[in-house]
Amino acid sequence: MPLSDQERIAAHKQNVRLVELWRALQPLKSTVSFMNTGAHPDDEISEMLAAIGLRDGVSLSYACANRGEGGQNDIGTEATETLGVLRTAEMEKACDVLNMRMYWLSDNAEDSIFDFGFSKSGKETLGKWGHQRTLKRFVEIIRQERPDIISPTFLNIPGQHGHHRAMTQAAHEVMKAAADPKFPDVGLPVWTVKKLYLPAWSGAGDAYDDDLPPPPATLELDCNGEEEVTGWSWAQIGEQSRAFHRTQGMGRWRPYSKENSWLLHLAESTVGKNETSLSDNLPRDLSELAGFAKAPLIGVLLEKAHFLCLDAIAAFPNRAMIGASAAEALKLVRRAMEQCPDYAQDEVLHRLRLKDVQLSKVLMIAEGIVASARLSEDQLSLGEIAKVEFECNRDAVGYELELPKGWSLQDGSVHVGSDADTSDAYPPVYLPGEPKAPHAKLRFSSHGIDVETKLAFEVEPIVLPDQIVELAETDFVLNSAQSGRELSIAVGATSGEPTLSLPEGWEASFNGDGFLLVLPADVQNGLYELPILLDGASAHTVRHISHAHVNQRARISPAVVRVCVVDAKLAAQRVGYVGGGNDRVVKWLGAIGVDVVDLPAGKLSARQLRDLDCLVIGIFAFRNRQDLHDLIGDIHAWVRDGGRLITLYHRPWDKWDAQKVPLKPLEIGSPSLRWRVTDENAEVRYLNSQHALLNLPNTIGEADWANWHKERGLYFAKSWDSAYEPLLEMADPDEAPHQGILLAGQFGKGEHIHTSLILHHQMEKLVPGAFRLMANLVSGREGNPDVLQASEAFEAS
Repeated sequence: MPLSDQERIAAHKQNVRLVELWRALQPLKSTVSFMNTGAHPDDEISEMLAAIGLRDGVSLSYACANRGEGGQNDIGTEATETLGVLRTAEMEKACDVLNMRMYWLSDNAEDSIFDFGFSKSGKETLGKWGHQRTLKRFVEIIRQERPDIISPTFLNIPGQHGHHRAMTQAAHEVMKAAADPKFPDVGLPVWTVKKLYLPAWSGAGDAYDDDLPPPPATLELDCNGEEEVTGWSWAQIGEQSRAFHRTQGMGRWRPYSKENSWLLHLAESTVGKNETSLSDNLPRDLSELAGFAKAPLIGVLLEKAHFLCLDAIAAFPNRAMIGASAAEALKLVRRAMEQCPDYAQDEVLHRLRLKDVQLSKVLMIAEGIVASARLSEDQLSLGEIAKVEFECNRDAVGYELELPKGWSLQDGSVHVGSDADTSDAYPPVYLPGEPKAPHAKLRFSSHGIDVETKLAFEVEPIVLPDQIVELAETDFVLNSAQSGRELSIAVGATSGEPTLSLPEGWEASFNGDGFLLVLPADVQNGLYELPILLDGASAHTVRHISHAHVNQRARISPAVVRVCVVDAKLAAQRVGYVGGGNDRVVKWLGAIGVDVVDLPAGKLSARQLRDLDCLVIGIFAFRNRQDLHDLIGDIHAWVRDGGRLITLYHRPWDKWDAQKVPLKPLEIGSPSLRWRVTDENAEVRYLNSQHALLNLPNTIGEADWANWHKERGLYFAKSWDSAYEPLLEMADPDEAPHQGILLAGQFGKGEHIHTSLILHHQMEKLVPGAFRLMANLVSGREGNPDVLQASEAFEAS
């Protein structure tokens, strides 16, 4: 929906004219550009970038490999590609705070440059991404943005995330490749990056554990101090940007007393290595640009323009004086662009075009122009129309719409044609202040010069295909060990009649609200994909991603129902589930036939425990559920009286007290790099092959460990009391094996089982073995004669 009046008021309140003007002026100081490079959204060095961008005026950009699809999600259940869409939106909002241009190496959800999960090897990462594909896309980005400096966030050393290592290796390679005219054609002129800095600090922490010391510092960036107009420190502004990475739990309060200095190591340079500042040996401002490019013809123009820019900054907050100086500077910049000799254009023109954009923004604010553009509908299907609404506080400002392919303007409304592109949830580029179409172009005159700026719509419209079906769920599991062979699939369609493409022997009937899917009695176990057609044509589904801290997004994908048929025997148990809001284990337990009750906050009590045979505590739940801590004594007593407690993986900072949460001490390992197995195909060795959890009611064999996704598990237990028995052992290549993966302990009449296998994720990916192992974890002996008899036979042997 378009913004409500209340939402518009709240957004308007954030746009303080003097702050906007102050920040618009700072880039006039510099013609230097700095590109931070990383593997994931949130790898950027926000506290440092805030200072060099918003204080020093350096033009910032960030080149990021992937969308963070393999990361965790602290605020919801979006995962993999859908999480990638959400994290893309978060990254864009983080860029807005820093006025930082954003480039992605991964330009679609099917790109090989994907966050496939944690890696310990840069070689493995580049192998999966495609080394040449990675380098080619990086070259495209460098040649498009033309940074003077590139600086990876992490080092390429053992103990660091393989994705980070790959991007640092690629940064060294792109220095040469981007400047090489013989590099495979990417359709852009070559560009020579002048400097490559490496971090001269360790990347060790909660997740990583650098094996080698950082290189010696050759430069220290003092990023202390405060912004004049807000009083915020640069570190605080950096954290305001990082706070948009909410899925990753980012954003930390930084007191004014916190030191904010950054050590860099100049690893490569094409302009000399003698320096005392970031801008040394570079054209630090307009006055030095002509000399750097050996273009004396435009030297006088640019020197005058530089001093006029300084005059504009010095005139703050007098908008009239600022406007007068900025307009004269813009006239000179445009003359310099016209007179720039051909041989100097590669080094000069992109800087002057950017200066034109920056000065135009200053003039718009100095003139006091406030404008907004919006559509009457912010979600449009192909063929639909929306009215354009434009507001401006200055009558002299003209505007026109710049529309994408397939759009047209008709009587004050936009029409989205049948040949228009649907929305791209994985945009390859994001440029703050330079929105992609559709947007409005504002035209006005200031101090005798014509100015044009771009204005984004209040809400970026989403364009949807015309063949859409609504699916509450796309993934289903049917337990062939149960008698039922029916699945109800809710399907909504605004027009047309949906049909399912079915395997032989399957039946489906549509009742207006969805399909009743009937599988044959002898259906084979496996994964089945059933495309949905609408009036005989392929249909699409739309996953809307809506969170208050980001702009709306929609992920459009082919409408396909996936059904996993799995043989997962169950023993009758009453299971309670306590979730932290970060997984859907309760859904999957119910789907395979477990008698499970969801226990949200306020529903868990000592009395409720007495009605349960088994209690499953979901990932991160101890961090988010205070009621668990309040009732931990009751939970322990319930276990000793015969209950089965299952805790799924937690991180040390998820309020996991190793002395109080488990029934006996159980410490989770950190950093995670040392306590995880990232090879999803790693061999699994049984330490006690006869243990009931590996045999009852399902015998967990080699097939159950096949086709896992992303990794085996993480945050394995580091140490544990002898009351716990480790059942599994596994390792990444060339590493010592881990055993703190699946721990089981007998306490009185009951049990505590702790596992760091990512079973919640594997069930989302419909991995059969995850359902079978989960069935064993929640199954008890009571109520199932076959399991009881088999268990007694085990005990007798």
